[in-house]
Amino acid sequence: MDEVLLRRLTPSVIGILVRRGADFAAAEDAVQDALVAAVRAWPAAPPRDPKGWLVTAAWRRFLDATPADAARRRRVELVDEEPAPGPAPAADDTLQLYFLCAHPSLTPSSAVALTLRAVGGLSTRQIAQAYLVPEATMAQRISRAKRTVSGVRFDRPGDVATVLRVLYLVFNEGYSGDVDLAAEAIRLTRQLAAAVDHPEVAGLLALMLLHHARRAARTASDGSLVPLAEQDRGRWDTGAIAEGVTILQAALARDRLGEFQAQAAVAALHADAQSAEETDWVQIVGWYDELVRLTGSPVVRLNRAVAVGEADGPRAGLAALAALEDSPSGSAGPVPRRAAVAAYLHERDGDLETAALLYAEAALAAPNLAERDHLTRRAARLNARLHL
Repeated sequence: MDEVLLRRLTPSVIGILVRRGADFAAAEDAVQDALVAAVRAWPAAPPRDPKGWLVTAAWRRFLDATPADAARRRRVELVDEEPAPGPAPAADDTLQLYFLCAHPSLTPSSAVALTLRAVGGLSTRQIAQAYLVPEATMAQRISRAKRTVSGVRFDRPGDVATVLRVLYLVFNEGYSGDVDLAAEAIRLTRQLAAAVDHPEVAGLLALMLLHHARRAARTASDGSLVPLAEQDRGRWDTGAIAEGVTILQAALARDRLGEFQAQAAVAALHADAQSAEETDWVQIVGWYDELVRLTGSPVVRLNRAVAVGEADGPRAGLAALAALEDSPSGSAGPVPRRAAVAAYLHERDGDLETAALLYAEAALAAPNLAERDHLTRRAARLNARLHL
């Protein structure tokens, strides 16, 4: 059973049903039923035309699900409209599905779940496992999302930026359960890049590839986090790095700089360095300056403070961090991981006592267990040095 093929065909099959007259929610349910049937039937009898098989199976399930009493006449009309057996239409509605699933009326979590199911072809169970929530909870989330977009016209133009945000959220979820969401996000972004010519789509794909290339080196054998400066660069995926850099260079050459291209440029500079000491921090600061201009994000300013600390020394980094705290954009609430960055810069400046306190504070606010353990170990190591 080729699960990748099933996932790749899912959006186009949904699109065909919608264009035949099914509403999005009913079409998506019918296709999910057809995918289950394919998993059961294909190993013993692989079809010559997988897409056509799925279209036929999904269409029949849609017709079976249409209430006979309420829509008997419509059922007859739809049956009459059913085309003769043969190859499925070549039209691909994947791009429209991206836009529909990333509709601005949806919450980010609902948009991600709906994208993974309708465009990614994942089952509700797989998505629930990936997000570590009960399957019933995820089913309710997807059902609400489908109801929200049920009245949206399928052929309306969508917002590429919103789609990219959703894919970026998928990528950052990483891995849980039996679905590698980072790899799935890369697959979906490749699919989007093939459907739409946009430099920021290329920028996001490059960013994903460059980050994913370092994945094997990010954790030790015991599962603990390994900071970028301490990673074994021999474990980085040079093929993914080369592809990411090539895609990024082509995007930058179009002179339409966007946030994801700038982030990818930072990642490329890290990937280009043979060691942590050879990192071109001056260029990285320059790219963060561009990101601040593009986004004004406090998180970007926080990362810039780290880069300034590496390029110009820890006290310069602490000054940049203080400027973040005093800026209007930083006053709306606490910036995630600010304490961890402050701890690192104080440690580099030799103030181990302050650094230890800040590492302990950062550990309490860590978003996951691995990061909390890493920061706790940092605090314990410095406290041990202070009491020698």
